[in-house]
Amino acid sequence: MTATTGGAVYADPVDLDKHGVYGATALKVENGGWNRPRYPFQGRITADGSSGYKAEPGRYHLYVSHRCPWAHRTAIVRILKGLQDVVSLSYVDDERDGRGWAFREKRGADPVNGFRFLREAYEATEPGYEGHVSVPVLWDRETGRIVSNNFFDITIDLGTQFEAYGDPGVHLYPEELRGDIDELNEYIYVNFNDGNYRVAGAASDEAYADLRGRVISALDRLDERLATRRFLFGDTVTESDVRFWVTLARFDLTYNPFAKISERRLVDFPNLWPYARDLYTLPAFRDTTDFSAFTHLGPPFLDPAVTRIDVEPHRADWDEPQDRHRLTA
Repeated sequence: MTATTGGAVYADPVDLDKHGVYGATALKVENGGWNRPRYPFQGRITADGSSGYKAEPGRYHLYVSHRCPWAHRTAIVRILKGLQDVVSLSYVDDERDGRGWAFREKRGADPVNGFRFLREAYEATEPGYEGHVSVPVLWDRETGRIVSNNFFDITIDLGTQFEAYGDPGVHLYPEELRGDIDELNEYIYVNFNDGNYRVAGAASDEAYADLRGRVISALDRLDERLATRRFLFGDTVTESDVRFWVTLARFDLTYNPFAKISERRLVDFPNLWPYARDLYTLPAFRDTTDFSAFTHLGPPFLDPAVTRIDVEPHRADWDEPQDRHRLTA
């Protein structure tokens, strides 16, 4: 069924009884654990167009979700780099049933293709597509297909390939730091971004203790790193800060109460908490954040045989003052 409001086309309401939950976000392996879904569309944008997708204004559109941290990254980088008038953006609905992400009145219609469901973008790109439907999606108006749904690459390309159109003073992935940024990004991904999901997927008490220990250790290590520098690489925001922050911002409301990771909340870390608030003062972070969307992760897949600590959601005061600027050289 298609709903229309003022000429806009929307999907019909979420109906879990009829369509079930969207289970592809919780892919478990036979012996327990967590498998992140595959992201099959991995085209790259290049400044000169050598990849087949040239960086140019008005050509590309981002489909994102307020709920998804991987998509949130792209919305932040788009503003940090000053690409609001170069790459357009729209949001899918916060809720989904077995049909996946959809466009509904709360977040608005699809302004590019008039799709009701994001799956239509995938099917337009690969007829008969049966894989995981994820956000972010980088869409190419010129070819009428998805360039990429591989969140690892999208922010790198937005931050480096649109120099002719974006803010030339912003360097989120500077050449002289790329090796170090890549190394830290991998550490953050394994031990925190995806590490939270791995704790949720733990299939034994031993695995749970080990995996949550890795997340806590990573938080302690990064808290210590931020004791003497304003951002992860010093005085300026980089790709690493964006990747870290989107998960950090969801820790107390989503990941910790869901996966039962730590007795300590974000607000209990002496450097992480003011660091997170410092970034939140920047419009790119604040204007793309809707804390009301940071609720449950989706279909439950916690193993009931695993004994977990008790953690409740916590909504902190993100406008509490901080003085992180004192660390700027």
